[in-house]
Amino acid sequence: MYNPKSLLADEFIDHQEILDTLAYADANKDNKELIESLLEKARPRWINGQLNCTGLTHREASVLLACEDPALNEKMFKLAEEIKKAFYGNRIVLFAPLYLSNYCINGCVYCPYHSINKNIPRKKLNQEEVKRQVIALQDMGHKRLALEAGEDPFHNPIEYILECIKTIYSIKHKNGAIRRVNVNIAATTVENYRKLKEAGIGTYILFQETYHKESYLKLHPFGPKHDYNYHTEAMDRAMEGGIDDVGLGVLFGLELYRYEFAGLLMHAEHLEAVHGVGPHTISVPRIKKADDIDPSVFDNGISDDIFAKLIALIRISVPYTGMIISTRESQEVRARALHLGISQISGASRTSVGGYDEPERPHDTEQFDVSDQRTLDEVIAWLMDMGFIPSFCTACYRAGRTGDRFMSLCKTGQIQNCCHPNALMTLKEFLVDYASEQTRKKGDAMIAREIPTIPNEKVRSALVKYLERIEGGERDFRF
Repeated sequence: MYNPKSLLADEFIDHQEILDTLAYADANKDNKELIESLLEKARPRWINGQLNCTGLTHREASVLLACEDPALNEKMFKLAEEIKKAFYGNRIVLFAPLYLSNYCINGCVYCPYHSINKNIPRKKLNQEEVKRQVIALQDMGHKRLALEAGEDPFHNPIEYILECIKTIYSIKHKNGAIRRVNVNIAATTVENYRKLKEAGIGTYILFQETYHKESYLKLHPFGPKHDYNYHTEAMDRAMEGGIDDVGLGVLFGLELYRYEFAGLLMHAEHLEAVHGVGPHTISVPRIKKADDIDPSVFDNGISDDIFAKLIALIRISVPYTGMIISTRESQEVRARALHLGISQISGASRTSVGGYDEPERPHDTEQFDVSDQRTLDEVIAWLMDMGFIPSFCTACYRAGRTGDRFMSLCKTGQIQNCCHPNALMTLKEFLVDYASEQTRKKGDAMIAREIPTIPNEKVRSALVKYLERIEGGERDFRF
């Protein structure tokens, strides 16, 4: 029985509810009046200076996904961009993944780290190697990382992850510092989530891979990850352990995308219903080629057009969430996605264990092929050419604006009063410390254009002074 307030995976991700939702969507995919009303319902509105944008339910959004009318689909794309601008303006947050270890005891058939793959060399970073990776990332200009590791209680125990986090936060190199560490590791216990919280992590991220339980069990034939319920209920344990911000995601291509879309939105609704806080982020990876993995054997791949529509409808349905797209996708796909809802991207990523301190990109321990292989400086310049402000801001997490405190500001649009000037200051830091001459010229021109758009005179005046101090060598100002 479907129950979004239940803590049981089989009840808040109810198979029959998804089937009924898909049937409802099919029955109404040509119902233009209904679709127009849903688009109107989802439209952002400013009332007494506060943003009002309620999103859509999984069933409502599934109707839009089933719609095949080109004119209506174009309206969806335009609405997604309107919502994205209302919540996040023209800012794009940047991060990099750091793979700590590819030791894994699971049997995930879509991941080259699965334990029976004898082709891939196994590697685990020691603390000195972690330090070298972090310094290399700091020298690029990165301020936030997403830690990745395979599931292996012997090689990658929670103590190892905690030690790595401590090492990362301790490294101050020239003007560089990692100000926020997000963590993407296997589902674990409430006690271990408490330890991660105490270590000062930002968001805990865990991809569901697929919400279709029968498919999930086949795709994870052995190992701890085989337990669908334990995996699916991980976010509830994380929140019980005190982690305010969690990130969802499915691996599109493993199962039928309409099923996954409904399940993903149901998970977001569940978190909102139980904890009062929906997902801080939603990621949209697609299965890609890697060592030992041929994506063509999975027969649920989706086209770039369907992928774009999924991104747009996630933005429309869960308007407040941060949306992430990685370097799995090409420059062209990422450019389109930025206009449809994406608010965070990785840059200059290496998906091997280590590798950031090597002149050539290593491929022997990559988790997946990287499509977008540009440098961070090139990505920054590209974003600015499209009118986006590259942001390395981590202010909310360090100021305690997380969980329900962040959501209360985000959902009313008030967070922009902090995010906009903070983005400009972190961009200025990048320009002074790391940018090429050409990128610096573009960035300084962008900052000059953006300063007058800050509505609050006191904030605008303070911003100008902080920017001057950054130019003079000071760092890490924030509103």
